Amino acid sequence: MEIYLVRHTETVCEKGVCYGQSDVDIAKPFDAIFENIISQLPREAIIFTSPLKRCVILAEYIQDNTRSISFKKEERLMEMNFGDWEMKNWNTIPPEQLNPWMEDFVNICASNGESFVELHQRVGSFLSEISNEKTQPIIIVAHAGVIRSILCHQTSLPLKDAFTNTVNFGQVIKIER
Repeated sequence: MEIYLVRHTETVCEKGVCYGQSDVDIAKPFDAIFENIISQLPREAIIFTSPLKRCVILAEYIQDNTRSISFKKEERLMEMNFGDWEMKNWNTIPPEQLNPWMEDFVNICASNGESFVELHQRVGSFLSEISNEKTQPIIIVAHAGVIRSILCHQTSLPLKDAFTNTVNFGQVIKIER
């Protein structure tokens, strides 16, 4: 089965802001970027998207400009929950909270948030559910953390090495599952 992993485009947040599951908008203009993304996707597919608007806007555009078979918002595709750190500049997070997480982001939760292993488990649950889909390509519109998790599932890359996978804004990554 072909799966196309699509990261949302740039957000309106300033660089250095931790926005995780905050529902932030995407930067405009984005039409040319969206057209480039569509040019890399199949004309017929099943679309799953994070329910956060930075993904939904792109997923709806893909749906409107292809012959998508179905479209579903999927909670398990949300970015990591950074809890108390949401919408804060990384430089303002107290070192006594940030440093342990930076040393072991896989297992340590952001303050009142989740760890990467928790994100990885929910993404794995989603992947198991869609693994029965054999006939149509699947487009997943999501976030860098989710896409890195999927790539770890795909390649058995240890979670601590997830960031060796570069996932740029608006990038399309095709995998076979």
